[in-house]
Amino acid sequence: METGVIQNSTVFQKNPSEPAMASPVRSLEDRDNTDKPASLPSPHDEYIKSENSSDTASGLYKVVPDEDGSYKILYDDPKAEASKSSEEECTVNTDKADREIEKLKEKKEQLEQQINSASGDEGKVRELEKKLAAVEKELAQKDNDAYRRQNAVIS
Repeated sequence: METGVIQNSTVFQKNPSEPAMASPVRSLEDRDNTDKPASLPSPHDEYIKSENSSDTASGLYKVVPDEDGSYKILYDDPKAEASKSSEEECTVNTDKADREIEKLKEKKEQLEQQINSASGDEGKVRELEKKLAAVEKELAQKDNDAYRRQNAVIS
């Protein structure tokens, strides 16, 4: 005869032609404990710190108290720490671009003076005005912050 266990601990008979025999009935708690693999911790396991472990967090996250007395989790980014420690001071030098712009401004002034002094010769005036227009166009392209940034020397 085969008997089985139901959760409410009643014995039932699988084969009705055989007489029922008493069998040990296990409680639900006992069954749950025997069905668990041995590798899972019991509710009473606890972590015991070894002697050679330190008090600092070994991972990227650590729990720290905040101003209110509750706890918060902080993320320690090792890449951010490396970038903080490797900060160096650098300078940006735009002198070369500034000198180039100053030369263009001086050339523009010279061409304007030459145009004023050569007012009698129309051919020379047209030629000087073409040169002046080219210098003004180049000056408009270069006399701005974007050009200075592009031609800056970083050291």
